[in-house]
Order: sequence, then C-alpha cells, then structure tokens
Amino acid sequence: MKHILVIGGAGYIGSHMVRLLLQNGYRVTVLDDLSGGFRDAVPEGLLVEGSIADAALLRKLFAGNDFAAVMHFASFIVVSESVSQPARYYANNVTATLNLLEVMHEHGAPPFIFSSTAAVYGEPQYTPIDEAHPKAPINPYGRSKWMVEQVLDDYGLAYGQRSVCLRYFNAAGADPSGVLGERHQPETHLIPLVLQAASGRRPHIAIYGTDYDTPDGTCIRDYIHVCDLCEAHLLALRHLVDGGDSLRLNLGNGQGFSVREVIEAVNRITGKTIAIREEPRRAGDPPRLVADASRARHELGWEPRFHLLDDIVRDAWRWEQVHNWP
Repeated sequence: MKHILVIGGAGYIGSHMVRLLLQNGYRVTVLDDLSGGFRDAVPEGLLVEGSIADAALLRKLFAGNDFAAVMHFASFIVVSESVSQPARYYANNVTATLNLLEVMHEHGAPPFIFSSTAAVYGEPQYTPIDEAHPKAPINPYGRSKWMVEQVLDDYGLAYGQRSVCLRYFNAAGADPSGVLGERHQPETHLIPLVLQAASGRRPHIAIYGTDYDTPDGTCIRDYIHVCDLCEAHLLALRHLVDGGDSLRLNLGNGQGFSVREVIEAVNRITGKTIAIREEPRRAGDPPRLVADASRARHELGWEPRFHLLDDIVRDAWRWEQVHNWP
C-alpha cells in the first residue's frame, strides 16, 4: 500500500484529495497547521498538526515513513491579501516550500505534486490559455507560485526531482455526498458567496463591473469541480509513481461562465432570487479567463465529469445547506 504525504490535507481541495486517495487504497498522512484547514475535515488518525516551515518536524516525518509521493496544497491563496501582505505570502508559499523540498531531497526526493494556479499567466494575451502562454504574474500570489515552479525545474535538473505542477483555474463545488465542501474564512470565491446569499447569510451579491466586452457585460471564468481537480491529481500521482517525467498542466473545464450566469444557476438550483448590487470594476480583473486543458487530457488521460455549471452549483448548495455556519 503506497503511502502519500498530503500537505494541507485539512483544507478545501486537500481534504477532497485525501478522501479520494483513501477510496483508491492509498495510505495517507496529512500535515496541516490548521491555519486555513479544519480538523474535522481529516479522518481520525491521519492528521499531524504542524507546518512545512518546521524542518525538524519534517525530518522526523520522513525518517519514520517511506512516502511514495508528496502532494502540496498548503499555500495562501487570497490575491488581495498577497498584495497587502507580500512577506507573508513569500514566506509561506516560497520559503516554507523550499524547506519541504530540501528535506525531501535529503530523503531521496520522492515525486512531488504541486498545486499551482492560472495566476502564473497574469493578464491573458489570448484565450483559451494554454501552457505555452507567457508567464507574467501580476500579484505576489501568482509570483509565489511561479517561483516554486521554476525552483522545481531547477531541482529536476540538479537532483532528479520529478514533479507535476497543476495550474488550477477556478476550483468550485463540493463532494456530491455532502460530507466535504468549501469553507474559507473569509470566503472570497464567487459560487459560495452567491450561495451564502441564497441561504440568507448575506443580504446580496455584488457584481464588480457590468460593462466588460462579454455577452452579458460581466466577467467570464472557467469553473472546475473540485472532484475533477482531485481526479487529475490522482492521475498525476500514478504518472509519477510509474516513473513518468515532470509535467506542467492546466486544469479547467475549457468553457467559461459569466458572473450573471453563475447567479442565474444559483437561482435555478436553490429556487431563490438573489439580490444583486452592481459595483464598479475592480482593478486587474480581466474580462475572460478560460483554460485550454487539452494537454492534461493527452498526458494523463484526464476527462472532467462535471461539465455543467448546474452540477457544480448543486453540489456546493448541498454543502451550504448542511453546513450553514453563522
């Protein structure tokens, strides 16, 4: 039974990944400092509470376990916060990750799967965005992820470190069973924010910009179901464990949905009518961000199952209804 170390496995995507790994017969250890994750999202007995900034803890973990691979989900992800607190983002997303990679190198450099982001591309020069698109991140969050990708390229050349970097577009949805879902504090993602308005936790939803060059004037984004993301990680894991080469891949649906389309989908699924407040554009919001994920399909045999926006919203709504926190 292969043993996988999941960094950040108490968070949104990480907890879904842990569930999928267990369902597929892997042994799992979760390392999480619970700064953004939740103890109750991790099955009993799997959690080691701590940070990848703690080299002594990492060395103890690696000395006592033979990890077949490491998955890293423990980055800070709020773009606006990265602009106001860049030191915090570089310390966690870059320096702490370098600490992890150093300890991994000391213990044979097991394969590494890294959660990257579409933010490495910056302002899109064309859409859909493929992996050849220029990398020009415009905020510390995106830059921190791009730095790690470049470090991994260098570690591959110098040390033989094999890695897969998966560049997410907009992760959304929840496990269809309703046992896991999205609960960032504070929440910044559109679909859970609209669902909070539907459940009465918010008085309205703000639309930032209604005059973009899009069919309905609002921004278009590529939403990908969290379970589809995790399936891609599982395929990447198998690829690396079987001796495959390093890869850099986009993960997205390949189709975009506007802010108004998301709100309309929530209205349909919940039977509510969401109150809307129109606001001016936010600086740095491009009109369209849509992925070309054909390379992930080709390299990994990955095929998203949740293509429809209504399916993504329906699963997220099931989670919001069961876990309607104050």
